[in-house]
Amino acid sequence: MSVTREEVAKIASLARIQMDDAALDSMVPELNNILNWVEQLGEVDTSAVEPMTAVIPQAMRLRDDVVDADPLTAGGRREDILANAPAAEHGFFGVPKVIE
Repeated sequence: MSVTREEVAKIASLARIQMDDAALDSMVPELNNILNWVEQLGEVDTSAVEPMTAVIPQAMRLRDDVVDADPLTAGGRREDILANAPAAEHGFFGVPKVIE
């Protein structure tokens, strides 16, 4: 795959990048080299390579989802917490409407 000077000019126009004729002429071979390199990557056999999300192995740090984990903010204290709210509605914090 290769790009022409007209295609580079159209891409620059769509990206709102102003380029003179010299810049367009120098960008065409650069983009073609990049596209050739990407095509070479497509030729590499990766069927035996396991997909990964990161180079370094990572483990998810999880904790048990326990309601009464913290005695100061745990379950059963809704009314105590909502007592500090400027406006409480139906057991939740009341907030002003932001969408008209």
